[in-house]
Amino acid sequence: MQNKLDFDKIERRAAGRRRAFKAVDYFFLTVWALIVLFPFYWMVLSSLKSYSAYNAEYIPKFFTLSPTLQNYRDAFTAVPLGRYFLNTVIFTLATTGLMMVVIIPAAFAFARLEFAGKQIAFTVFLSLMMIPGELVVITNFVTITNLHLRNTFTGLILPSVTSVFYIYLLKENFEQIPDELYRAARVDGTRDFEYLVRVMIPISKPTLVTIVILKVIECWNSYVWPRLITDDVRYFLVSNGIQEIRENGFGRENIPAMMAAVVVISVPLIVLFLIFRNKVMAGVSRGGTKG
Repeated sequence: MQNKLDFDKIERRAAGRRRAFKAVDYFFLTVWALIVLFPFYWMVLSSLKSYSAYNAEYIPKFFTLSPTLQNYRDAFTAVPLGRYFLNTVIFTLATTGLMMVVIIPAAFAFARLEFAGKQIAFTVFLSLMMIPGELVVITNFVTITNLHLRNTFTGLILPSVTSVFYIYLLKENFEQIPDELYRAARVDGTRDFEYLVRVMIPISKPTLVTIVILKVIECWNSYVWPRLITDDVRYFLVSNGIQEIRENGFGRENIPAMMAAVVVISVPLIVLFLIFRNKVMAGVSRGGTKG
C-alpha cells in the first residue's frame, strides 16, 4: 500500500513537471509569435491611418480610431500598381513553370540514370551553390544586354529558370523511392520518361509542391534583377512599384500608402502559404531525410 502511495506521489510530481515545462514552452512560443507577427500588424495598422494622422504622431500609436481605405486607393492611382501586379504574375508563373521543366529531368538523371562522370558532374554542379548569386549578376546582365533582351519578359525570366538547390532537394527525394520499382518498370518495358511521369512525380508531389511555392515566393519578392534589367515601366514588377511609390509616387514620402501597397502585395503569398503549409512541411521533411 505504501509503495502504491509513493508511486502515485512520484507520478503527480512528474505530471506537475510536465505541465510546468509545457507552460514555459507555450509562454516562449507566444512571445516569439508576437515578435514575428508584430511587423505584419504594424504594416496593416499603418495602411489604415490617414497621411495626416500618421505624420502627426510624435509617439507611435498601436491602434487607430479612424481607419481609412484611402491609402489603398492612393497606392493604385499614384503608380500603375495593377499593371505591375499583372507583370509579376506573368513573371512568376513563367519562371516557375520553366524551372520545373528544367529541374525535374535533371534531378531524375542524377538520381536514377547511370552515365560516365555522373558523380564528378554532380560534385561540380553542387560546388556552384558556394558562389553567391551577387557574383553572377554582372555576367547575367552583360549576357542579357548582348542578346538585346533588356526590358523584355525573356530577359527577366531566363536567369532564374534553374536552381542547383532545388535540383539537389528533388534528387534526394527521388533517391528515396525504392530501386526495385525502377527495375520492375524497366523489365516491363517502361521508358525512363514514362516512369518519371507515372511513378516518381506522383510519389514526390509534396516536395514538388514545396519547390513550386518557394520559387513563387522567390519570384514574387524579386527586386535586384528586375530593377537592374528593366527601366521601362511596362515591365516593372510589384517590387519596383513599391520603390516607385517611395521615390516619386506622391512627391513626398507617403508611408501609409506604401504600407497599403505592401499589404496588397503580401496577401497572395500569405494565402498561398496558409493553404499549402502542410504540404510545405511534408515536402521539406521528405527532401531532407534519406532512408
